[in-house]
Amino acid sequence: MPLEALLWDVDGTIAETERDGHRPAFNAAFAEAGLPWHWDVDTYGRLLAISGGHERISAFLTEVEGVAPDPERVQALQRRKQQHYRRLLGEGRVELRPGVVRLMRQAAAAGLAQAIVTTSGREAVAALMEAQLPEAVSLLPVWICGGDVTRKKPDPEAYRLGCEQLGATPGRSIALEDSVNGLRAACGAGLTCLISRSAFSAAEPAQAFAKAAAVVDHLGEAEHPNRIERGPTCVQGEITLSYLQSLLDPA
Repeated sequence: MPLEALLWDVDGTIAETERDGHRPAFNAAFAEAGLPWHWDVDTYGRLLAISGGHERISAFLTEVEGVAPDPERVQALQRRKQQHYRRLLGEGRVELRPGVVRLMRQAAAAGLAQAIVTTSGREAVAALMEAQLPEAVSLLPVWICGGDVTRKKPDPEAYRLGCEQLGATPGRSIALEDSVNGLRAACGAGLTCLISRSAFSAAEPAQAFAKAAAVVDHLGEAEHPNRIERGPTCVQGEITLSYLQSLLDPA
């Protein structure tokens, strides 16, 4: 069963955006608005169970104030947060994770279809790509972002739409993810999923990723080999196309 497509999550998978970008950007927006809130790592890690920045702010405001927030207030905070996020990207605060560009380029050279599938807004994705991966338009021609679906991860809608737009068979496609919500979404759409643990999913119990075909600490580079937590042996210390093919054709 030949591999047809790679579908990439963004936040935590392509880059540590949650830790180094989104969380500090939210805190900067709160401080600028004179709000007495600061999302520490533990608080933000808990809020990541809620997909989407707009939804995350709404849930937090409801929690701390006891009433549903004014949508315009939420939108204003989200806009300021996005401006701070773009600033942080421009300052080089967020870098791509090991092995990401290598694997994208290998897949493109092999003629595989590739897409982004994320709960983030298109503006945030574009800002990251402009700052760190200018060739994204050619490597990743299809972007499925939070505003393109009615139900975000863990619902499988985004992955189904991604496969549809790529013309790819879900059973011959692999999702690269870092989170439990992403894993559920990918599996729900019929894709095989590889988990590359991120800063915020590093402490998740192994059982949380039981449905993943493989779990690694990152995709790996020759000078920075990865560690396989579960799945086939990765002798090169790098996730390669042949390794991904082996996930579709288990012995």
